[in-house]
Amino acid sequence: MKRQGSLSIDSENIFPIIKKWLYSDQDIFVRELVSNGCDAITKLKKLDMMGEYELPEDYKPKIEVIANDKDKTLTFKDNGLGMTMEEVDEYINRIAFSGATDFLNTYKDKTNDDQIIGHFGLGFYSAFMVSDMVSIDTLSYRKDATPVHWECDGGTEFDMEEGDRAEVGTTITLHINEDCLAYANEYKVREILNKYCAFMPTEIYLTNPNKEPKKDKDGNIIAEEPTPLNDTNPLWTLNPAECKDEQYKEFYRKVFHDYKEPLFWIHLNMDYPFNLKGILYFPKINTEYDSIEGTIKLYNNQVFIADNIKEVIPEFLMLLKGVIDCPDLPLNVSRSALQNDGFVNKISEYISKKVADKLSGMCKTDKENYEKFWDDISPFIKFGCLKDEKFCDRMNDFILFKDLDDKYITLPELMVQDDKEKAPDEDATTEDKKENNEEAKESEKTTIYYVTDPVMQSQYINMFKVNNTPAVILNHNIDTSFITQLERRNEKYKFMRIDSELISDAKEEVSEDELKDSLEDITKAFKKALNRDNINIKLEKLKDENISSILTLSEEGRRMQDMMKMYGMAGVNPEMFGGDECITLNINNKLVQFILEHKKSKRVPLFCEQLYDLALLANRPLTSDEMTRFVKRSNEIMLELAD
Repeated sequence: MKRQGSLSIDSENIFPIIKKWLYSDQDIFVRELVSNGCDAITKLKKLDMMGEYELPEDYKPKIEVIANDKDKTLTFKDNGLGMTMEEVDEYINRIAFSGATDFLNTYKDKTNDDQIIGHFGLGFYSAFMVSDMVSIDTLSYRKDATPVHWECDGGTEFDMEEGDRAEVGTTITLHINEDCLAYANEYKVREILNKYCAFMPTEIYLTNPNKEPKKDKDGNIIAEEPTPLNDTNPLWTLNPAECKDEQYKEFYRKVFHDYKEPLFWIHLNMDYPFNLKGILYFPKINTEYDSIEGTIKLYNNQVFIADNIKEVIPEFLMLLKGVIDCPDLPLNVSRSALQNDGFVNKISEYISKKVADKLSGMCKTDKENYEKFWDDISPFIKFGCLKDEKFCDRMNDFILFKDLDDKYITLPELMVQDDKEKAPDEDATTEDKKENNEEAKESEKTTIYYVTDPVMQSQYINMFKVNNTPAVILNHNIDTSFITQLERRNEKYKFMRIDSELISDAKEEVSEDELKDSLEDITKAFKKALNRDNINIKLEKLKDENISSILTLSEEGRRMQDMMKMYGMAGVNPEMFGGDECITLNINNKLVQFILEHKKSKRVPLFCEQLYDLALLANRPLTSDEMTRFVKRSNEIMLELAD
């Protein structure tokens, strides 16, 4: 008996809203309709398990998608539990009543909700985004059920009558509108299925009834065995103990189309207090110019939701590549964003903790490989320390630093090194010990010297090596912010760039009074030659007499300059930080001695300028004007020597 009626809705013009604003991406209707089919199959299998329905022995769950560009239709067929006329009335004619929710409520005491994808009851209506008309042909699994045919043209009117479907399940046919005919094209549909449905739990087959069959050379049709588009048991759903390295690598290549092998991976597998599975890969970064922006694909019961949803994945892990599948996520109506929920923060914290556990475990038990990976993973770890304080605390003792001999060392190891150097003097008097205690608070800090440019700072590096003073290499863009974070969270550490001060081991002991007159004389000579009254000059006896002059810039002043550059204030005169830059002259050097002994020589101004530029040149590149003057002056000095 044919029956007509009106859709029961609570507001007018609901379909225009569904068509234009329900989903941010029009392609999502394919995901929604396939998901509904998966749900129907899952429900039928659960009913079979509970003894309320008996599946045929040859039952093979599947979803068939038929793209017919001639008829301008796209069809979705499943062999799930189907619907009665009353259920069509309940779940289709009443918008936003979820069949999945009702099913779970009915059987909540008999089964769990695993693999039930739908939540909101709006997925079906996404079909109207691309269709002039949608029809349903369905037959329920229930005994004595009659088939149902339903159709609607996107208005508020529908037709529903007895249908002619003979098999249990549902067929949904979309009559594609003229603006969206691409969705009747096999290749377009295949692309969407590969994006959203590549790992759905039921086999999906795509067919094109208008496609010419393959033939052999004699014109005979070649029978082809249909193959599913999707992998129903993706790697992240398996027990990690059962997975081999090659499987992880193959999955990485397949999903991310990256043929550089990942460094390593973390297989997430958690059932309590929430259900979460996934795999995170640490990619290989060949050069600093490689993009380090990763891709974290978010799934809900093997249904693709989105790339890089920031609420779920800690920001610093966006640099990784991986998949996260969490059925417990509180998705909003379009499944493309998350509701504001404290549960999401717990997931994010869990993922961050698992990454820290993996890395710290590697450092403890497999440090050789950990060191091999370090240069690639250090940007992740350092960025994570900046963004996540708990992660920073967990990783604090497992951060590696490369020393001047290309060996890796941790912060605790640097601390031990420093403690040895600070061993108490057993011969010190009581008065000496008292004086030392007054300075103990500052001296208790471990000074970690670091290098930002091994080439430009080679003179300083040589000085440190000669005196067996340790230093580490920190030459990544993130390191300036990173060491500031470490200092803030580790009060016993103090980072100083290798050119921020002259280490005591490089100097011979000499009293200030002994050098007082010489310092006054040479300061006058430099001020006059450079025409600068505010220049800061020091005089020291350096053990290496080949070093004539060396520039130091206080750590605080240099960091301030770096911050100014970062915020586009590079044009500000660095001399505003008066006293930060200092030129130390080595009184053991013959050129410095010449200036002191020949104060009235015409060569003194040339030598002063040259010594100043040599100190600059060993610290940073000269500006174009400075380099022009330096080259000209060097020629003048060589000409004088030639005469």
